[in-house]
Amino acid sequence: MSRVVVTGRIPETALEKLRAEHEVDAWSRPESIGRGELLRRVAGADAVVSLLTERIDAELLDAAGPQLKVVANVAVGYDNIDVPACTERGIVATNTPGVLTEATADIALGLILMTTRRLGEGERLIRSGQAWKWGMFFLLGSSLKGKTLGIVGMGGIGQATARRAKAFGMEIVYQSRSAIDPAIAAELGARRVELDELLAISDVVSLHCPYGPATHHLIGAGQLASMKSSAYLVNTARGPIVDEAALASALRDGQIAGAGLDVFEDEPAVHPGLLELENAVLVPHLGSATVETRTAMAMLAADNTLAVLSDERPPAPIN
Repeated sequence: MSRVVVTGRIPETALEKLRAEHEVDAWSRPESIGRGELLRRVAGADAVVSLLTERIDAELLDAAGPQLKVVANVAVGYDNIDVPACTERGIVATNTPGVLTEATADIALGLILMTTRRLGEGERLIRSGQAWKWGMFFLLGSSLKGKTLGIVGMGGIGQATARRAKAFGMEIVYQSRSAIDPAIAAELGARRVELDELLAISDVVSLHCPYGPATHHLIGAGQLASMKSSAYLVNTARGPIVDEAALASALRDGQIAGAGLDVFEDEPAVHPGLLELENAVLVPHLGSATVETRTAMAMLAADNTLAVLSDERPPAPIN
């Protein structure tokens, strides 16, 4: 029987699956585990099931010991894991792709609607108790039909977002490291372009690319300046893909019309300049936050863990 350390709270069904075969040491408190406590607990672990809030680096891998076989991230993104350090030590790293695609695409479309139709502003107005009445020019937003959605990163979530946007009558362009399947491109009416062109022609830009050194501040002051003044930016990928200080300036100065963010550079902190702006919709990393999705993520992480501990290929290996 192997020892499995779970770094944060996950659905009980996944814990039960792990406990059926192995000894499980699971952090059960609502607050995140402290670094010192985490390093202490992983000592002697054969497997670590990690949340994206925990940094899995060389220090932690060494604290665990040479018997550690797998780090199973309960997320599709894995910028919290030092994958080369895992590979160097012969540790399998896994993630949970696919199961959160639809839920994250729902949030992306929700942010598109909230920003373009100024729903956040309207909701805050009602709650503030201010007097208001219907008028021809009251809180006018922008319609989606006939507008262009530019998707940066056309993987599963990008494609799912494109399908939703197409149903609203939007035209689709995308930028990605490689072209998508021609049949899918034809279904979506999607055209591949370079990032500069995408930013210049899109009415809404939605970010779905993975985060890494190549995409750090991919959207900065220069990119924001190249967008239409009537355009909107949506980010449901990872916070550091966007330079938040530059975004706050662009929104304040009217360089772009609005932005919707589900992720932030230094979570849970948010750039104070964004907090002051009516044309910024800010939600607390809710992309995968449905009961069904979070359960599926945890179950896939459990399956990844059990497979590696049984010397089998896991369903979703990273390295």
